Amino acid sequence: MGWLGKLLGEKPDEALPAYNAVVLRGRAEHWYLAGGVPDTVDGRFDAIAAVLAMVLLRLEQDPAAAKAQVALTERFVDDMDGQLREIGIGDIVVGKHIGKMMSMLGGRLGAYRDGLAAGDLKPALQRNLYRGAPPSDAAVAHAADELTHFYRALEATPTSAIIAGELP
Repeated sequence: MGWLGKLLGEKPDEALPAYNAVVLRGRAEHWYLAGGVPDTVDGRFDAIAAVLAMVLLRLEQDPAAAKAQVALTERFVDDMDGQLREIGIGDIVVGKHIGKMMSMLGGRLGAYRDGLAAGDLKPALQRNLYRGAPPSDAAVAHAADELTHFYRALEATPTSAIIAGELP
């Protein structure tokens, strides 16, 4: 937030550190190299959404983190809105695209929650991270291992650290 925002009494974006950490993690090269995620606009969205889903699922476990969950999701929406406009999507249809993206994120949350509970993220990843395009077994195994380890590490991370953007 700039000095003008401080002067006008605007609140700082409390979700920004966590969101920036999510995006940084979702843009890591290993998703696209070893993980076989397509290095496209859709592929980058899918990788970031997968990492964001793990963080949101972890925050779901802490009732005191509800406000942080909402703020992080709103930050995601704001970012996606800006990204859509940057690639040339017009004002008239941006809302429709955002609605679709939120529906996709919601579906991923359910699929990844179920996959973590079952101890196997691979089916959910094949549908969501790869959108049905057949990745190699090694790529899916890499992505599943990375996300599972990340989620387990998040479980051991204090909520305050996650909100501060200190992801494991």
